[in-house]
Amino acid sequence: MKVIRTISELRQELSILRETGKKIGFVPTMGALHQGHASLVKRAVEENDVAVVSVFVNPTQFNDMNDLKNYPRDLQADCKLLETIGASIVFAPEVEEMYPEPDTRTFGFAPLDTVMEGACRPGHFNGVAQIVSKLFYAVEPDRAYFGEKDFQQLAIIRAMVKQLNIDVEIIGCPIVRESDGLALSSRNMLLTSEERQRALTISRTLFASVEYAATHTLAETKSYVEEAINATEGLQLEYFQIVDGDSLQEVAKWEDSNYLVGCIALFCGKIRLIDNIKYKEVK
Repeated sequence: MKVIRTISELRQELSILRETGKKIGFVPTMGALHQGHASLVKRAVEENDVAVVSVFVNPTQFNDMNDLKNYPRDLQADCKLLETIGASIVFAPEVEEMYPEPDTRTFGFAPLDTVMEGACRPGHFNGVAQIVSKLFYAVEPDRAYFGEKDFQQLAIIRAMVKQLNIDVEIIGCPIVRESDGLALSSRNMLLTSEERQRALTISRTLFASVEYAATHTLAETKSYVEEAINATEGLQLEYFQIVDGDSLQEVAKWEDSNYLVGCIALFCGKIRLIDNIKYKEVK
């Protein structure tokens, strides 16, 4: 496994592989890797000849500088994990490499980016589009893998690829959870043991709401989730919305869409966590 720090070296390495007909799979990450990331990388390894993983904490997608400062970083541990699961190349650039000058590009993905995370974190998805497009131009992958835990981000990435006409297949991968149900997140390691226990309310409530939804209206189900979270000490709900899985717009009734996803964001202590659950998905 090679660790590469510059775009020029990365392009040189990949051009040689591409000339021999190798298919390239790509997993962009911000490091602090866990088994959720590992599941993406394993799939990239299985479905491609070369698996490239980027490790880069992107400053332009943080609207809270304390969040950026406190975001966990451990490149050595990340590389150790990636080597064991078959990654071919780790691209770990410095900020100056990705942003030799300010990126002034402004993206618009309305209405996808005006709700939920877009409403709560102004500029976040513009920063995501900036860095992911830069990485796609550097790697030129055949396939790129993203986790469904960041459900809205996945929709934004798909829209960005169409908007910029980037030739890459975007593959969404299922949420990976701890054995107790908590969705894996790099931010979980920032939780105290007490907060970690409280955070279990999130997935337990979402799972229970699916059963509840079978005999209750959409509005009642939404209230059920909100009340359960608000009743838990130490949890502060930011939003819970049941949306159409394609447009990301809220719906009023179960009959309004064949693809319904409940998306939640909250603070557990000072740590912001997100999760989601599917209520309806017609394949």
